[in-house]
Parts: sequence; structure tokens; C-alpha cells
Amino acid sequence: MEDVEVKGKKTVVLGASQNPDRYSYSAVMKLKEKGHTPVPVGIKHGSIEGVDIMVGNPQIEDVHTISLYLGAERQKPLYDYILSLRPDRIIFNPGAENSELAHLARSQQIEVINGCTLVMLAINAF
Repeated sequence: MEDVEVKGKKTVVLGASQNPDRYSYSAVMKLKEKGHTPVPVGIKHGSIEGVDIMVGNPQIEDVHTISLYLGAERQKPLYDYILSLRPDRIIFNPGAENSELAHLARSQQIEVINGCTLVMLAINAF
């Protein structure tokens, strides 16, 4: 069952794109549809159905989850940023798995999940 405590909490979608063919776009849409608060962060300004995509390394308070849609190499320069958001968990979506960042996250008591945000939302396991 979906954790009621997660509903409404912020999920940073790192690697967000305004391209509707991208999984990160679908994740923002599904998070919003399921009552969560998506915070898309990408490399280009834009929006996803009215939710503005932030760029750079915006400081975001009270992050519950980071859903990664960046490959391991593109994550490396963002390690400090990702950890500075102090999320409760990081979801490494398919293609974003990264044992180095996972180890750093676990060392800071951040839950690490190798999974798919879209599947987790679809089966109420988010």
C-alpha cells in the first residue's frame, strides 16, 4: 500500500524534461495525479503541465524523495547537490543506477531504491 505519509511531500525529479516522450515527464504528471508534489529539475527551462522546471542546483526545502533520471556519469558533478537536499530516499530509475552515489547516500542514512517511479506509482508502492 502507498504510504499515506508520502502523499503531498516533495519529490524532486532530477533530469526532468518537457518532452512528453520522456519518462521524467510522465513521472511529474503521475506524481501530480497521485497527490504528490513534484519538483522538476532539468537542464532547460520549461514546464510540464503548468509545473515549472527549475534549472541549476536550486535549494529546495523538505525534500522527501529524489527520483533520478540521469545516467551515472551525469550524476557525478551533482553528488554534493543531491546529498545537500537531504532527502529521505533516492530512487534510481532504470538507467540511472549508481553504486557510488548509492553508497554515499546510505552513509547518510538515505534510503536507496533501484526501481521505477512510474511502476511504483502504478502499483501504489511509492
